[in-house]
Amino acid sequence: MKKWKLLVAVGLLAIMLLALCIKLPVQYDVPAFGARNGTYYWLLDEGVTIGYTHVAAKGTEKKEPVIYLHGGPGGKITDAIIEVLTPLHEDGHDLYFYDQVGSGHSTRLADISQYSVDRHREDLRSIVARIGAPKIILVGHSWGACLAMNYLQSFPETVSRLVLSGPGPILPIQRQLKTLSPPDGLELKAPEYSNQEGNEKVYSWRTKVILKGAYLLNTKWISDREADDFFTLLNQELIKSTDCLGEQVGKAEGGGGYYSHIMTVKSFDNVEDKRAAFKDLTIPILLLRGQCDNQPWGYVQEYLDLLPNVQFHLIEGVGHGIINRKGEEYCTLIRAFLEEEAQTKPTQQF
Repeated sequence: MKKWKLLVAVGLLAIMLLALCIKLPVQYDVPAFGARNGTYYWLLDEGVTIGYTHVAAKGTEKKEPVIYLHGGPGGKITDAIIEVLTPLHEDGHDLYFYDQVGSGHSTRLADISQYSVDRHREDLRSIVARIGAPKIILVGHSWGACLAMNYLQSFPETVSRLVLSGPGPILPIQRQLKTLSPPDGLELKAPEYSNQEGNEKVYSWRTKVILKGAYLLNTKWISDREADDFFTLLNQELIKSTDCLGEQVGKAEGGGGYYSHIMTVKSFDNVEDKRAAFKDLTIPILLLRGQCDNQPWGYVQEYLDLLPNVQFHLIEGVGHGIINRKGEEYCTLIRAFLEEEAQTKPTQQF
């Protein structure tokens, strides 16, 4: 009996020490998040605030406003994104760049189980209603493209045009598409670095436990601030996979939302499949992809197969981070697309 009690005591002590190691705050040597001057805030349901930057349209002829959806999940709006797309306001478009809930200037939720694709879609619906335009233009990058497509499935009447760059998969993910080979004529290249290498380099046993605690138990075992700093550290490595030559990229900025990232990804499999709605979609869509993008080609091919009015353009010599490397070309392609006369164009096939 004494031996059994001793084993229990030792086990409890080990659990307490493990919990202490996890809960004891860790500081990461990463850039701090700096608030952007001129940031405005929308107050959404339940007291949640969404930080955004507004670039007002020039001229008297007002066209549909443009809403930019950043990547992630858990990414944020950067100064580079705003700078690259600001020329669109010269064409008469109001521009809105907002940090999705859980990242950047926006509220971190106390209940992390609320971070989901559905939540981000409903936030976007509320934002569109607040802007008040009959129609809007969505520009979505990476995860932002996934969000744009999910929004479009439910509210197609509010969107006049859609731009997708480096798009992630249509949700829920058809994972078999991951192995689909690209056409030889595209001459796609793999980036030097992979996300897997970055994850293996940064994650420790402690951060893996924190990840599982959030993912399985909907629990914050560390503060939002520490979690977001860890996410910045992780992104310092993951950003290498966003270009053809990883060492050429700059440093990741602070301000991303780790809990928003992992919990939104968790919700991907719970998204209702509404792919059938795309066959009747007539709005013009521009799809941009870098030559060295780390997203599987099969996910892009699904866009081309499902969307009846999509234009595809491959940007050479760049990976997933198109804006950071070829921002001028990126903006020029979008401006030309938005100025085209509305007409149905056949999908480019491969």
